[in-house]
Amino acid sequence: MRGVEYRGLTRIEGPVVITRRSRNVGFNEVVAVYDREEGRRLGRVVDMSGDWTAIQIFGSNTGLSADDSRVEFLGRPMELRVGMGLLGRIFNGLGEPIDGYGDIFSSTTLDVNGLPINPYARTYPRDFIQTGISAIDGMNTLIRGQKLPIFSGSGLPHNRLAAQIVRQAAIIDAAKPGGTSPEASSPFVIVFCAMGVKYDVARFFLDDFERTGVLANVVVFLSLADAPSLERLVAPRCALTAAEYLAYEKNMHVLVIMTDMTNYCEALREVSSIRGEVPSRKGYPGYLYSDLASLYERAGKINGSGGSITQIPILTMPNDDISHPIPDLSGYITEGQIVLDRELSQRGVYPPVAGLPSLSRLMKDGIGPGMTREDHKDVSSQLFAAYSKVKQVRNLASIIGEEELSEADKRYLKFGEKFEQVFLTQSEYENRDIGRTLDLGWTVLTEIPRDELLRVKTEYIEKYLNPILASSGTV
Repeated sequence: MRGVEYRGLTRIEGPVVITRRSRNVGFNEVVAVYDREEGRRLGRVVDMSGDWTAIQIFGSNTGLSADDSRVEFLGRPMELRVGMGLLGRIFNGLGEPIDGYGDIFSSTTLDVNGLPINPYARTYPRDFIQTGISAIDGMNTLIRGQKLPIFSGSGLPHNRLAAQIVRQAAIIDAAKPGGTSPEASSPFVIVFCAMGVKYDVARFFLDDFERTGVLANVVVFLSLADAPSLERLVAPRCALTAAEYLAYEKNMHVLVIMTDMTNYCEALREVSSIRGEVPSRKGYPGYLYSDLASLYERAGKINGSGGSITQIPILTMPNDDISHPIPDLSGYITEGQIVLDRELSQRGVYPPVAGLPSLSRLMKDGIGPGMTREDHKDVSSQLFAAYSKVKQVRNLASIIGEEELSEADKRYLKFGEKFEQVFLTQSEYENRDIGRTLDLGWTVLTEIPRDELLRVKTEYIEKYLNPILASSGTV
């Protein structure tokens, strides 16, 4: 059924057009704008006053005429067609198929803005996700239903890391025999959303998904760098709508990876500027926090549903500044962050996960007996404490020289080198189970004097550390 149609536009300002307000128009309602040259193009309502309605066009305003254009309010929000046919498909930022296979066969459509979730209906995340990456599994553990962003910088290998997580992420059933190995795991369905990325980056991900055979289990939303700004704002909402359908309707475990949130925020700033809104810090709109929260908070587990949504947003910090508004506000909303370090990357460490700024706030609830291994918490805590000491010793060595350090400090320097080269460093195609990761943690802790191991229980030292020392002939 067609909505009410109006003739003529009052004003055209870039991708935003102003028309007289119709009755019963709502925010984010879909609008069709007709003109003589381009025909029908879609937009959505972004602002309203008593007499006027502001509409943002999905695309350029080329050919629009204030006198000859017609506006039709369709009376519905933007919707995404959903179904099991989503898997293995590639869509643009507006949810339109771009892989040449046509639309999916389904009569079900969902509002891309999502539906409010009763906080009481949420289930606390507690289930361990194995990514096969020691720096994450061992020290910044990802939990099913968590939102854990990657804070990166321009030129750092966050794309390689994201592709590796897509290939390797699995839910581990520690209760099964061999439960800490990939054989006792369940795969994820992946929803991958790229916003404002260059073509070569999009091609990298698609080629990697095809080569490793995971594309059939992935739903891809691509909004390239030459796409309109508004498409970048819609793309993550389409992706999360697809994820919510697969998780809460089909009881699947969905991992949503969104890159690059910085491009999303830049598009939000651009749209805000066009609309003449008063800017806040660094020109971003004052509602940047609530807008990001409207995306991040669509992760989690819900009572009565066997599925879950886990989010890994990726953002590149401008000038590697972690206090920039985008990472700063993201850190407030999400449950931790994985920070990539430029110095580690320059020294050839992959993945270059910074030891101290990175954390997972839900890690404590998803590790230990029956979930990973009994010594996980102690090993992680001791590695954090020892690596913190390494940073202090390296600063001291830069002032007085390494030869002036005490023997204990020299051992910490040796530990730091071994921690980075043995524990952190791994091939992007190496999938380490949690048992292997914790064994490597004990291996690097052999460099620490026994009386410095204050964060691990004596029984764990006897069970895990002494056999390693005995095999190396140290004791």
